[in-house]
Amino acid sequence: MKYTLLILVTVFMSTMGFAQKDDGHHEKIKSLKVAYITEKLSLTQTEAQKFWPIYNKFDDDYSALRQASSDMRKCIEVEKISESDAKIQITEMMQLYEKRYLLFQKYTVNLQKVLPAKKVILLKKVEDDFKRKMFDEYKSRHGKSK
Repeated sequence: MKYTLLILVTVFMSTMGFAQKDDGHHEKIKSLKVAYITEKLSLTQTEAQKFWPIYNKFDDDYSALRQASSDMRKCIEVEKISESDAKIQITEMMQLYEKRYLLFQKYTVNLQKVLPAKKVILLKKVEDDFKRKMFDEYKSRHGKSK
């Protein structure tokens, strides 16, 4: 049953990757991540149906906040900014970080409604393991130094 779900999720995500040619690389990584998380968390079909909408919503919202923070930092010309404008920028950065924190809190509460606490904790480790695997794969394909 678990393997059937894993195969279905992988096939579904793969077809989405083919449909979006512009962003195929990101979709391929996303489908690998879905399969990896599903397998490592041993999600049941019921858990997976409830988990993925929560996870995807959080991921989209968190990415948008991270992008807003990055965009804000890119626009700051430190050499030219006045002290008062710098203070305003700091306040705006703090507000973005607070939004990210509040989003994470809401996400964690929502996850606990659909997964056992042990799987919620394991999720962070699994995500970190996946990132490390992707980074190691990137290094092995592109050489260790640039």
